[in-house]
Amino acid sequence: MLRLCISGRAVRLASCFKTTLRAGMSGSPTPPPSAEAAGSGGCFPPGYKPFKPEDHGLERGFRCKVPQEVLLKLLAGLETDRGDGPGNAGDQGSEFGQQLPGPRLGIGMDSCVTSLRHGGLSLVQTTDFFYPLVEDPYMMGRIACANVLSDLYAMGITECDNMLMLLSLSQKMNEKDRERVTPLMIKGFRDAAEEGGTSVTGGQTVINPWIIVGGVASVVCQPNEFIMPDGTVPGDVLVLTKPLGTRVAVNAHQWLDQPEKWNRIKLVVTKEEVKEAYYEAMFSMATLNRTAASLMHKYQAHAATDVTGFGLLGHANNLAEQQKNEVAFVIHNLPIIAKMSAISKACGNLFNLLQGRSAETSGGLLVCLPREQAAKFCSEMKSLNSAQGASNGAWIIGIVEKGDRRARIIDKPRIIEVPPRGSQAANQENSTANPDPSSNLA
Repeated sequence: MLRLCISGRAVRLASCFKTTLRAGMSGSPTPPPSAEAAGSGGCFPPGYKPFKPEDHGLERGFRCKVPQEVLLKLLAGLETDRGDGPGNAGDQGSEFGQQLPGPRLGIGMDSCVTSLRHGGLSLVQTTDFFYPLVEDPYMMGRIACANVLSDLYAMGITECDNMLMLLSLSQKMNEKDRERVTPLMIKGFRDAAEEGGTSVTGGQTVINPWIIVGGVASVVCQPNEFIMPDGTVPGDVLVLTKPLGTRVAVNAHQWLDQPEKWNRIKLVVTKEEVKEAYYEAMFSMATLNRTAASLMHKYQAHAATDVTGFGLLGHANNLAEQQKNEVAFVIHNLPIIAKMSAISKACGNLFNLLQGRSAETSGGLLVCLPREQAAKFCSEMKSLNSAQGASNGAWIIGIVEKGDRRARIIDKPRIIEVPPRGSQAANQENSTANPDPSSNLA
């Protein structure tokens, strides 16, 4: 029996989860919010009410965020470790499949693939965790779960057999805050897992200087259930399934309460536009990549990865290094949440958004598809997302050519402004015919 350690006391995990979930604290009450309550017009899905700390007995200024400078230092350290790891072009091919004698395969990519002693089966596992970046604990739980599952989805895996939750509560939180925030994060994580067709059966919770949330996802697969990320060929095209700019949106929203920083961007964006972008980023991060994973099989994807902490270019480079063929990725288009490109420029490219280095959380899949299949993939993604209340689909952002297993963004990429869901611009876009996505390529 897994056990849960809180302040040196051990309790049964199942009992703890049952107790916290019975608390009945949900971030999504039934009545839909008014435009006034939302503070951002119609950008919310039906039934969502923005998190207000005071509604849960917390102080009005309560925040579940990590300072930007701390996050940057952590990401820089992770990127260095990642670059020193396996997966270089010289030993690609032994990185995946069943050639390696060791028990772990795929280190450096999204998931670990282990060949089991039971014939024809593989164990695919992944783990991830990070610090909260939105103010709503329930949505933070959903984002954390979506982020973990995304590593499986990047391999075309649509089913997950089991999940564990990892949760660290800050020792700086008082008891009242912990009692109110913890059930919300757990419920959000659990609800997202159920949406993905799996369940949370255990985990670990500790007291720590910082709040950390994440988990582990595991599945036993047959070979036809996953797509190894090493089969790209020259002539393929690159497709991205979520817009970039989540980090910029989250930071800009935080700056609404910091006059010195708000003054840096107020000439290029309104407060209303920042709020719309923030909620678009939050709901995008909380959206599972399961649909894209399913379509990878339908449209014969050759490889994929998810775009997270290393930014678009960082993950594109990592994926290119794993390819069996000598290929290079060339990125022409950058789909970005509306106004986030302008904010990035106003900050002197503080976020490196246009350079493809801005960190994303629970971002979309970067998929390598045959050219003749890419437009159909994008069209079906848009259709399915629209049915779920989201305005966005997928975008063809680049090409695969013969090269040195590297990725690059052209000098002047085309910026595709992606309007937040529910905004007037998004409604107008949905009312017009969807253009051929391949026309976006330079």
